Amino acid sequence: MLTLRKSQDRGYADHGWLKSFHSFSFAGYHDPKFMGWGNLRVINEDRVAAGMGFGKHSHQNMEIISYVLSGKLAHEDSIGNIETIPPGDIQRMSAGSGVSHSEFNHAQDQTTHFLQIWIEPKVLEIEPGYEQKSIPVASKDGALCLVASPDGLHEAVKIHADAKIYLGLFNGAQSAQLNLLAQRKAYVHLIRGALSVNHISLEAGDALLIENESQLDLCNGVDAEILVFDLSQ
Repeated sequence: MLTLRKSQDRGYADHGWLKSFHSFSFAGYHDPKFMGWGNLRVINEDRVAAGMGFGKHSHQNMEIISYVLSGKLAHEDSIGNIETIPPGDIQRMSAGSGVSHSEFNHAQDQTTHFLQIWIEPKVLEIEPGYEQKSIPVASKDGALCLVASPDGLHEAVKIHADAKIYLGLFNGAQSAQLNLLAQRKAYVHLIRGALSVNHISLEAGDALLIENESQLDLCNGVDAEILVFDLSQ
């Protein structure tokens, strides 16, 4: 079963310095039909104004993945990491037993556009951790590149969750397939462009909630960038 959710049906919040689309219930946006999907809990598409950001705040028992689309995101946390995340990098922060962090756009003339993803962990109260990897464009051009997984091999960051995340770029005749297990769920989020997934046409911001499917077929991309999640129930 594939359920299409259009971009404009997401929650939206405008805080002036922050404009955010919420794929699932978050903060002031609440929809009992969209509390998460499997162990995927949050996808926020955030735009942070120049010179602004999130002050220090805390998380616990959550795997938090950030993917910067444009601009840069400065990260500082209570376990000693001070990093800058450029476009194309995957950042993973395991909140575990508790971590505080801040995220800022220090540029004075550019908005930072990024995705923040939360996945529920399979183990609780672990020691907090941080990881950041650069994903080569060639690895995701016309293919699904594994960028987050429980084993953290190759380009993937290691997440303490029963989930895998893939990134792909598709244009023209490029296509890809991904086999799925019927007892699991999957989720597709189109970051930009246009793409056909199992004969359903997606535009930027659209999503597919997927269950009881054996395969995903991706084709007919027009400058498309896509996230695909393989999730537990």
